[in-house]
Amino acid sequence: QVQLVESGGGLVQAGGSLRLSCVASGSMFAIRDMGWYRQAKGNQRELVATITLGNNTNYADSVKGRFTISRDNAKNTVYLQINSLKAEDTAVYYCNAEMRVFVSSPWRFYWGQGTQVTVSS
Repeated sequence: QVQLVESGGGLVQAGGSLRLSCVASGSMFAIRDMGWYRQAKGNQRELVATITLGNNTNYADSVKGRFTISRDNAKNTVYLQINSLKAEDTAVYYCNAEMRVFVSSPWRFYWGQGTQVTVSS
């Protein structure tokens, strides 16, 4: 069974930093695009950053210059370095990955369970 497990969230003061990690585990054939999304209370889930297999990245305007997404393909892991945290960054952060379980399987997106990031002002 394929799953994504996030870690690294927590309570941090405004201006601080966190590093989120997400590991894809289980039996899988391949991973393609990976990304991070977030959902603040009362809001819809929104894209934070994505990274392709070739390390092309895309960021939401609200996080450009503060957040950095990276991946380690050998470890099936995607990271999100979060700097200069603001109160409005408070949300549950979800990992997302496009994976193929078997060589004959279709590509599909998987989600992690989320990790809470809370920024105190």
